[in-house]
Amino acid sequence: MFSLTCSKLTIFTIAGVIIQMIGLSVFVFSFFPVKPALSGFSGLESFRAPSFDLIQNHSAKNLPPDELRSLYRELSGVPPSFDRLILMVIDGLPAELVLGKDGKPPRAELVEAMPYTQSLLASGLAIGFHAKAAPPTVTMPRLKAMVSGAIGGFLDVAFNFNTQALLDDNLLYQFFKVGWKMVMLGDETWLKLFPELFIRSDGVGSFFVKDTVQVDQNVSRHLPDELSRYDWDLLILHYLGLDHVGHIGGRNSILMAPKLKEMDEVVKMIHTSRILNQMNNHGKTLLVVVSDHGMTDNGNHGGSSYEETDSLALFIGLENDVSAYASYSTQNTVYQIDIASTLALLFGVPIPKNNVGVLISEIFKHLADDQKLRALELNSWQLFRLLQAQLPGLSCDEGSEIRKCNGSLTTMFCCLYMNAAFLHNSWMSKDVSRFNHGEEYNTAVGAYSEFLGVASECLSRRVTDKPVNLLAFGVAAMLISCLILLSLFYLICKELRERERISLSNFENSTMHTWHLDEAFTFGVVLMLVISMGSSSMVEEEQYIWHFVTSTLILLFLRKAIQSLKVGRASSLFSLVKGQNRASCFQITSLVLILISGRILRGWHQGGVNWTNLPDISKWLEQAGGEYIKAVQLVTGILVMTLSLISLSALDTNKKLVKVIGFCFLTPGLLVLHRVMKHQSSILGPSSYNDTVLIQMIYMVLGFTALGTVVALPWLSSLLASKTCPYYNFDTTTSDPKLQNTSQLVELTNSLFVIGWAYICYWSLLQLVLQQPINSMPILLLLVQVLLSMRYSFYSGPHHKQWVEVAAVYYMGMAGHYALGNSNSLATIDVAGAYIGITSHSTVLSGVLMFIITYASPMVAILSMVMYISVKSSNYLVLTLSVDSGELKRMLGFPCLIPLCLNSILLTAYTIVLILMRNHLFVWSVFSPKYLYACATTVCVYTGVSVVAATVSYAYWVVVSRRTQSPPPSSPPPSSMIKR
Repeated sequence: MFSLTCSKLTIFTIAGVIIQMIGLSVFVFSFFPVKPALSGFSGLESFRAPSFDLIQNHSAKNLPPDELRSLYRELSGVPPSFDRLILMVIDGLPAELVLGKDGKPPRAELVEAMPYTQSLLASGLAIGFHAKAAPPTVTMPRLKAMVSGAIGGFLDVAFNFNTQALLDDNLLYQFFKVGWKMVMLGDETWLKLFPELFIRSDGVGSFFVKDTVQVDQNVSRHLPDELSRYDWDLLILHYLGLDHVGHIGGRNSILMAPKLKEMDEVVKMIHTSRILNQMNNHGKTLLVVVSDHGMTDNGNHGGSSYEETDSLALFIGLENDVSAYASYSTQNTVYQIDIASTLALLFGVPIPKNNVGVLISEIFKHLADDQKLRALELNSWQLFRLLQAQLPGLSCDEGSEIRKCNGSLTTMFCCLYMNAAFLHNSWMSKDVSRFNHGEEYNTAVGAYSEFLGVASECLSRRVTDKPVNLLAFGVAAMLISCLILLSLFYLICKELRERERISLSNFENSTMHTWHLDEAFTFGVVLMLVISMGSSSMVEEEQYIWHFVTSTLILLFLRKAIQSLKVGRASSLFSLVKGQNRASCFQITSLVLILISGRILRGWHQGGVNWTNLPDISKWLEQAGGEYIKAVQLVTGILVMTLSLISLSALDTNKKLVKVIGFCFLTPGLLVLHRVMKHQSSILGPSSYNDTVLIQMIYMVLGFTALGTVVALPWLSSLLASKTCPYYNFDTTTSDPKLQNTSQLVELTNSLFVIGWAYICYWSLLQLVLQQPINSMPILLLLVQVLLSMRYSFYSGPHHKQWVEVAAVYYMGMAGHYALGNSNSLATIDVAGAYIGITSHSTVLSGVLMFIITYASPMVAILSMVMYISVKSSNYLVLTLSVDSGELKRMLGFPCLIPLCLNSILLTAYTIVLILMRNHLFVWSVFSPKYLYACATTVCVYTGVSVVAATVSYAYWVVVSRRTQSPPPSSPPPSSMIKR
């Protein structure tokens, strides 16, 4: 029979985790490809039909830039409309703030903030569009989309923090080939995407969101000099301040209107100095004002909501009257990927190979009819080549008549493409005025528009072919890992049942295998979560499932506790809670308080997608004003410290050592309160130097004191155990020889209790620094729930299944994750908090802080397992000399395996769901962001379980080492150490 020793449990658990990590990595990089459909760069072939692609022409490969530019203009048939381009990117600017929404103008204060831009729109000198951006709505992939016209891989949201050079075909490379000189001022992401491409540049960090002033002044300070020079053809200006304002204070921040006014002044400066002065020898200049993405009401972005995808595309400098498309028109909606093909055709360079956008026809109204058709033709040729790469076997014969387009996908594309070509050729062959819009011309334009629209939509939604073998390997590896972890869980349960069968009485043994309602529900929760993953609505509103699961399971615990009350002829309520009912009453009290805390957490934030506009507690506090939020934060900090010290003092041990530990905790706590009182009011502005130094001091004190507690306390455990400990219940009348080691057990459990307390309380202090001020009270409520859960577990006794209690704490942690305002949308990630206490951008440090903020609740739930092991040790464990004796295995079995098993089941199930939903309409907007969160949750579970396992193993090893060096006394422990 297979015997599960401590070593075997460790080896198989690590093996299961490693297999899962390998499978997950293979699946992620196979399902989310980042490679383009076509390699290389567009050239002369762009100006001839796809049917002539077999004709090779290498004569243009080594042409000088000037000659290549002339050759492009000769073959294009669309004369360049402009000679120079100024691309002004206002990071995070929603088009709604400039162009209004649903035919209505922006709010009056926003119109007044940009008077010059609004005057250009009203007079028809500028034409604005709502340019819909594709998710993920973060800077780097959106810039790539604008310059290449391609929808990048979804993993670009992760690479956004570590940008690599763009090797795909793009506008800047096409401009570089024809000899353009380029200058870049602003976001250094451009320098990472296009290294060594600019003759001058001044990059600024894009991730330090506390800076809303200097980050834009660094761009504008160079502008007067650059506008007076004529040695560049492309000037890129990327302003970051408005995006930072959103991250700090939201869309309705008091800093938003002044920042819009600043951007309006930049537009005015450029327009009056370059665009209006076209009567010079340096050609025409086009100013294009764009934004990479929008923002939600709280200033975040990354998801797929309208507010996040509503980016701006504003063209200033066109000669034709486009007032019909001015600011508030309901017809001015395009896609962000349309910008690349539009600019390529305006400036006479080939459209990038992987472009899936369609030219914006309103921009070409100044061209002759044949030139407009030629622009549509060039765009259709480029998209048809891309279709041929995505649909092997797509080959069309020239038709001589118009046909109805139906049938298979390839047949439909061929039909639409050939119809447009036939109508174009038919119109060109007729002797009509090229400047008069006839029926034939409109029909040809309509045919091209139909083909371009259908082709672009198909290419935008079509998923690049995935390597089926690698996907299958990834899923298989995750399934194997899941089976390994579940098998270990089963073996531990089986071993525990055998030990209970031997130790419990016959009556207890007769009911030992009876399934209780809370146990069945815990299993049912997993099934419920797996089934809900197949619904996009349930994924968006997952928080309701976790809140329901947690409250229901706590109610089942409450029912069980009430049933255990021994209700007799009690003369009073006081007599009812004495004796055997004492433990049940403590349990009932703890569970009721957990339910109350959970209900407040449930109402703190309206999470998800569909009901975020409904009132909640956080909105009421925000409406009340910052002073009320600051008061709540201050009171919360005091309560966190008070509750933490009270919970520590409950350990009736050496008072002097407890006071030292309490003082170590009190020091960072007072620093946190000092920061709340002195610096929290500056949340809307950049952090002061004093605030940054104070926060760094808090980090240092928290880190050193927590680490010192973990490392030193097991060596001082004999000092802790010198007094009566009320947390352990031993039967001194038993003849079990293992009880001779009770004193060492008390040492270990006491040290684990204090270490677990340090993890929970120090983590809460850290969250009070990092979380948004509005989330201070939820941090306190999470701390209350965790400590009450430990109190309930202590009184639950050996008759309650440990794995159910551990699962309940894990569910509670996941419910708290959503109670802090998180969701399955990337827009709820707190980017601003990731730069608290940091003077400059660091990808590693900011990433770690962002992870700590996002997974504050699940991590504290897992870390609490150290304290849980302590409070449950008296019921299940007796310390022995041998590390391989199995006691350490029983300590770590359920607290480590349950989070790993639950996460493994959910991750594997959702991986299968993602494969099934790969062609779903919401695969990139709903299911893929959720999968990224599932991957991050896996990292959280791995990290937390590793900390718990390492901590308990280290404490166990220290106590065992100390005992081998100093054997315990042979006499039984004094009665003062034992509490019944």
